Amino acid sequence: MRRSLLFWVVVLLLPVAHFFLHVGFGLGGWAPDLLTVGLLLLAREVRTGTAAGIGFGFGLLEDAFSILAFGANTLALTLVGIAGARSRDLFVGESLLFLVSYLALGTWLRFTLHWLFAGEGVRGPAMEVLVLRAPVAALYAAGVGVLILLMTGAWREPKQ
Repeated sequence: MRRSLLFWVVVLLLPVAHFFLHVGFGLGGWAPDLLTVGLLLLAREVRTGTAAGIGFGFGLLEDAFSILAFGANTLALTLVGIAGARSRDLFVGESLLFLVSYLALGTWLRFTLHWLFAGEGVRGPAMEVLVLRAPVAALYAAGVGVLILLMTGAWREPKQ
C-alpha cells in the first residue's frame, strides 16, 4: 500500500520530536521513545537495507548523548530496523490492533537489545528492566505513536 505524504511527514517528524522531548525539554525517561516508533513505521515501508541504515543513523544520534554505553543504541536500532522491515514479509496487517502490537513489541525489542549490548556496569537488573520498565515504556511509546498517527490522520489509507 502506498502511503500519503502526510504519513511520511509525520513519521519523519517523530525522531525530531523524540530529541526535543528527551534532550531539548530534558524529560529523559518520562518522554516516549518516538525514535523507535518512527523507525518501526519507516521500516515497514522501505527495503531491509534502507531500514538498517536508518536504524544505524538513529542509533548514532541517540548514542551521541550516551557516555557509558556508546554503540548499544546503534546496534539495537539497526537490528530493530532490520526486524521491522522483515516483519512486512511475515505479517500483512494494517489494523489498529496490529499497529499497537507491532509498535509495542518492536519498542520492547529495542529495550531488550540495548540492555544486552550495554554492558554489565551500565545496565540494571534483568527483572527490573526487561519485565517491569521495558513493557511499560513500550506500551507508552506505542500508545503515543498510535495517538499521533490517528490525530493527524496519517494512518488512513490514501484515496486511489
